[in-house]
Amino acid sequence: MRLLRYLFLFACVAFIVWPYYHVYRLDNALGRNDMRTLEQLLDIPAIRRNYKERLEGGLSLPQPHPQGTDSPLAWLQQNLRRLGDVALEQAITLPWARDTLKEATAQATDERPPYFMAAITFAFFESYDRFLIRLGELGKNATHIRMTLQDKTWQITDIIR
Repeated sequence: MRLLRYLFLFACVAFIVWPYYHVYRLDNALGRNDMRTLEQLLDIPAIRRNYKERLEGGLSLPQPHPQGTDSPLAWLQQNLRRLGDVALEQAITLPWARDTLKEATAQATDERPPYFMAAITFAFFESYDRFLIRLGELGKNATHIRMTLQDKTWQITDIIR
């Protein structure tokens, strides 16, 4: 019975440490500009989806006609969404994410060269499968990075600037 408790305790500690290990890997990948490791740690399609959700939350054109009718505003809104998807695919790429993380790190720390780990002011679980990292102090242009447990690894799924 005692062995089971120790095994359970070890499993809990390992699970809690697991995302921090991926943060360490991210720090090393950013420092060495290792695109292969960054590709494993970043879920670019999920980052695009989250940006799209935030953009669509702010994009609401007035609807003077009932929905489903052929109005110029309905046509414009549909085409803006389509153009937005293409623009997000072209803008949010692996190099963009790398540069965004490096820039946020440089803004959040005075150390030179700026290390990702040095810029972290908060890092903890939001839920069992979501981990939140904050670079910089709250209220001072902080960047939030959300990691999600996917396919047995922690990947960045959102960068909120």
